Amino acid sequence: MIVPITKDNFETDIIQASKPVIIDAFATWCGPCKLMEPSFEELAKKHGGSYVFAKLNVDDERQIAIQFGISSVPTFLFLNKGALVGQEVGYMSKEDLEDKITTILGQIT
Repeated sequence: MIVPITKDNFETDIIQASKPVIIDAFATWCGPCKLMEPSFEELAKKHGGSYVFAKLNVDDERQIAIQFGISSVPTFLFLNKGALVGQEVGYMSKEDLEDKITTILGQIT
């Protein structure tokens, strides 16, 4: 399951999450974001037991996007215990995103 991020659930579902979090920061008008969507969904199904997968619409939740300094989409944020531990910007293959997840968050538990 992918958690849609809002100002109302950000603190409880993302910052206080018991598992590491991968956030897909996107915009509905962004072509590369749309291309990444199926890969993100597949990885969420595959690794949802180990990580929280979440989506942040940067146009709808500008304050959260500003908080993380997002200036380009897609941006993938990797959090552990509420702290930002990694960030990747731009389109990448599903395999590359999976490698980033395991490289950045794999050793963190």
